[in-house]
Amino acid sequence: MGTKDSPLTHISVINSTTANFADWPDWVPSTLAQALSQHGISRPWTHQERAASLAHTGSHVVVSTPTASGKSLAYQLPILTALLTDPTATALYLAPTKALGADQIRAVAELTSASPEFGHLQPCAYDGDTEPEIRQWARAHSRWIFTNPDMLHVGILSGHTRWRHFFRNLRYVVLDECHHYRGVFGSHTALVLRRLLRVARAAGAAPVVIASSATVARPAQSLSRLIGEPAVAVTDDGSPHGERTVALWQPGFVPAVSGENGAPVRRSAGAESARLLADFVIEGARTLCFTRSRVGAELTARQARQLLAAAAPDLVGKVAAYRAGYLADDRRRLERAINDAELTGVATTNALELGVDISGLDAVIVAGYPGSVASFWQQAGRAGRQHHSGDSLVVLVARDDPLDTYLVHHPETLLDKPVEAAVTDPGNPYILGPHLLCAAAELPLTERDVDDWDARTVVDDLTARGELKRRRAGWYVGAGIEPHAQISLRGGSGDEVLIVDTTTSRLLGTVDAVRAMSTVYAGAVHIHQGETFVVDELDLDDGLALTHPEEPDWTTSARERTGITLGRIISERKYGPLTVAFAEVEVTHQVIGYLRTLLTGEVLDSVPLDMPEQTLPTRAVLYTLTPEALADAGIDPARVPGALHAAEHAAIGLLPLVATCDRGDIGGLSTTAHPGTGLPTVFVYDGHLGGAGFAERGHEAFATWIDATREAISSCGCASGCPSCVQSPKCGNGNEPLDKAGAIAVLGLITDQLSGA
Repeated sequence: MGTKDSPLTHISVINSTTANFADWPDWVPSTLAQALSQHGISRPWTHQERAASLAHTGSHVVVSTPTASGKSLAYQLPILTALLTDPTATALYLAPTKALGADQIRAVAELTSASPEFGHLQPCAYDGDTEPEIRQWARAHSRWIFTNPDMLHVGILSGHTRWRHFFRNLRYVVLDECHHYRGVFGSHTALVLRRLLRVARAAGAAPVVIASSATVARPAQSLSRLIGEPAVAVTDDGSPHGERTVALWQPGFVPAVSGENGAPVRRSAGAESARLLADFVIEGARTLCFTRSRVGAELTARQARQLLAAAAPDLVGKVAAYRAGYLADDRRRLERAINDAELTGVATTNALELGVDISGLDAVIVAGYPGSVASFWQQAGRAGRQHHSGDSLVVLVARDDPLDTYLVHHPETLLDKPVEAAVTDPGNPYILGPHLLCAAAELPLTERDVDDWDARTVVDDLTARGELKRRRAGWYVGAGIEPHAQISLRGGSGDEVLIVDTTTSRLLGTVDAVRAMSTVYAGAVHIHQGETFVVDELDLDDGLALTHPEEPDWTTSARERTGITLGRIISERKYGPLTVAFAEVEVTHQVIGYLRTLLTGEVLDSVPLDMPEQTLPTRAVLYTLTPEALADAGIDPARVPGALHAAEHAAIGLLPLVATCDRGDIGGLSTTAHPGTGLPTVFVYDGHLGGAGFAERGHEAFATWIDATREAISSCGCASGCPSCVQSPKCGNGNEPLDKAGAIAVLGLITDQLSGA
């Protein structure tokens, strides 16, 4: 192990595994088994056979095994069997991204093209890029449709009567990479899936859902929460893997550079990764380096080339950044360049996690924790793929951030079973309401639907507003309401702001008005699929954020002022002087400015902004402590504000450990005496209208989360607080006051009370 000053915090070896095979189930037609063996699959692995057989016998199933463990076969077997043995059967495949769907359709087409028996299966893409005449053909003839939740919602369910034949015969629904369905997007997708199952059943079908997921906690519960029905998980991996070494790396502090309030600054994950990439290329190791943005990919590749120019000039051409728009051709070209060894080192963004077939890399560098254990393993899984029995190396380089700090000092959280769960909240009334209108437009809502969806209050509310009309057969949509167009599955709530590149008039994306204030204000650096833009103007009246492409050498983070009104307490637990609760709250916040930070971590300046105040009804997890208990823990009244503030910042940084969210999805507030509780109180809330399920997961996993927060602050090497532990990039108070030692005492007090000490 490294010395105290070494950046290497942990190294562990994951042993190689040999393949565990099963026989073809007797229900698989021999023509299908032959076609698969011609493609090099002579027998299935145990997890493929088990998941396929569960689906074949009618169970909803999720197969949750590592990257490159052949999860596709688990759904190809039952679907191709059904399509071969029943000439009317149909199937639907859903992926979170179009690119992934395109890769899967290609794999199925290759598999079925060899054999004349498969000639009538006609797998077909049906998404935003599909030509109108192909869409018509697909509706009439295709038996296996490949699409995404967005298109299913707006293009298929909205006109489901034209798809009656398809729905009547729908046998299987595939949910690929379903750990991506989380937060608001996951909650919307859950309701689209429930509407899909309802329409198919009304047409006379009984579809089975087959999901694939990277390793997440509680995969069966995650799928159940998406579809509203019981599911079975298959988690024992039968595929072979070479030996893999995982190293965790925390860059050291940069001498003589200081950040906000004089805090020490660590070397950036990008600069450190560039050094490692250059070293690996010199060693001849084929390496992929994942960064969090295209600019990051460009900078990492450029720095690696500069280092090589000095140390091994003949290797400069072996390193490149991959930053295309992830079109299939670009991905194929990259795959070839790496497989043919034209390139030895490539820096890329995490969009390449999905749908790329690169075999036998010697090393993967992950520059900054990618936000979830699932994503980390998806990236790490690129090293030493199964075609290549060789050993491989994975290095995670920590960013200057509390979660990264915690993980590199607590490797078991990353390397053993994940603790985070894919969080969705389909019951959020702000999301449920619009989907109930869509469901009622598709088929009248019955009493049973309302009970199944636990939607009585929301239905009564919509009926009172005249948006739903009650008749004998059930509830119908009010006249003149077109509900499908009103929902953006990936956006948030209500008014949307369009983000536009003014140089090309290209629409980059949308963000809801509440979040626009803190993400696309004038001067903000906006990253879209890794490309970088700077916002020139945010026009809330017209719902536009106007940007131009630029690659500044700084990043921006909004400064916000926050107030919270406490509403209904949903659940509450008392532990002596500590009370932990989950509640409805109303958050008022105002963006008051933003900070520009150089890529080195040094703060450039703070720019004031004049923005309107926003109100957000949402949900929060909160805890209160009595002043007496704080005093007994050695925190005198003058230190309480700094101690609670620092504990709140660190807790926000670590919530993604137990809930699959980004730090930007959540906010917080700490106060020495909140009007709603009369006590010293810390809130952590969902930054989405009505909540997104993250605070609820924090409440469920409170002990694990708080314990990890205390550990993260304690194990950080700074003297009095830095961005790796208690400083937050979006603090409205300029990270003042913060008391690192006080925060450790507060969190220690909480863990003592929770354990009954």
